[in-house]
Amino acid sequence: QVQLVESGGGLVQAGGSLRLSCVASGRTFSTYAVAWFRQAPGKEREFVATISRSGLSIDYAEPVKGRFSISRSIAKSTVYLQMNSLKPEDTAVYYCNAGNFGRVAGDYWGQGTQVTVSS
Repeated sequence: QVQLVESGGGLVQAGGSLRLSCVASGRTFSTYAVAWFRQAPGKEREFVATISRSGLSIDYAEPVKGRFSISRSIAKSTVYLQMNSLKPEDTAVYYCNAGNFGRVAGDYWGQGTQVTVSS
């Protein structure tokens, strides 16, 4: 089993940047792919980005391609989401998720971190 804790959210102006972190505990973290999802008010949770166990395979949702970058540190049991050129439509609660590589959520979720982008 793995526990996930997100941090790094906050309030930023449009065009700004934030870096989210997802710290995992549990010895098996390195065996999971990790993904970021987000949920805006009144909307369903949606896929944002995912990175494989090795870090060699990465996939992004179309709305964030070219602006967001996902990476992981096995040594630090941490996955990062660097978000640049933020837009008001990026406003959401961002969740870290561990499971299989791909756009389908796995079984393990963090508690979420709020990202608010003002226009």
